[in-house]
Amino acid sequence: MKFTSGQEFQALARKAVTVFGMSGVGKTTFAQLLQRNQWFQYSVDYRIGTRYMDEHIVDNFKREAMKNPFLRDLLRSDSIYIRSNITFDNLAPLSTYLGKPGNPARGGINFAEYKRRQAEHREAEIRALLDVPEFVRRATEIYGYQHFICDSGGSLCEVVDPGDPDDPVLKALTENTLLLYIEGTPEHASMLVERFRQNPKPMYYQPAFLDAKWAEYKDLKKIRNDDDVDPDGFAAWGFEQLIHHRIPLYQRIAETRGYRIRMRDVPAVQTEADFISLVARTIDQK
Repeated sequence: MKFTSGQEFQALARKAVTVFGMSGVGKTTFAQLLQRNQWFQYSVDYRIGTRYMDEHIVDNFKREAMKNPFLRDLLRSDSIYIRSNITFDNLAPLSTYLGKPGNPARGGINFAEYKRRQAEHREAEIRALLDVPEFVRRATEIYGYQHFICDSGGSLCEVVDPGDPDDPVLKALTENTLLLYIEGTPEHASMLVERFRQNPKPMYYQPAFLDAKWAEYKDLKKIRNDDDVDPDGFAAWGFEQLIHHRIPLYQRIAETRGYRIRMRDVPAVQTEADFISLVARTIDQK
């Protein structure tokens, strides 16, 4: 959705917004605030974990359970039931499944297996994003919500081509929602890197970017065998590379398809009216 003025956005009887940007910039803060004000909250990560990756995640749990003789017998006799308990606030089962590549003795997984899981996540994220138009409709027709907020994952920019005017995901989003980029700061990026070093977590990479950075890291550390890579070491180093890779992609999406606000604008938004006013001002300034 593109608008000629902020007033045009304010006058919409049914508003729909997709927020995107780096982790911690305020996407979920906005989504939770608006949900409390009767906006339908659509979490892309939650949709990925509960709809498109659920079987993969649960099967992985079962593989681990089968390694235990006691649990194996119970599982094979259908005496126990294993499921994932993903929530908006707890996506640990999805992160655990994605894993980190490297030495199995240090909690890593085989690089080929890691890439396979990355490919599964890519497909799941694309499908979850393509579901947005349907949920915009369902939010009103089934649940009676007038407005819709999509809390996209940080890897939105990795599964689209900002330079392709016919990119199916971006078309689906822009035809049904206003795209709002929350731009972080250099200080925030540095904080994210430091936080990640202390607690490395699984991430999603574009396939070509992952291959290039995997080779670069091994060369940097003078490692020949994939299984000799420290999973946490690569995850922390790769995350910093990923941040610098994503920023220009976010910016291009905002410049060509949507609007941009800054992370420093987020704390001032305390009410639904504050959010709508911020978006309206942003439209007028573009």
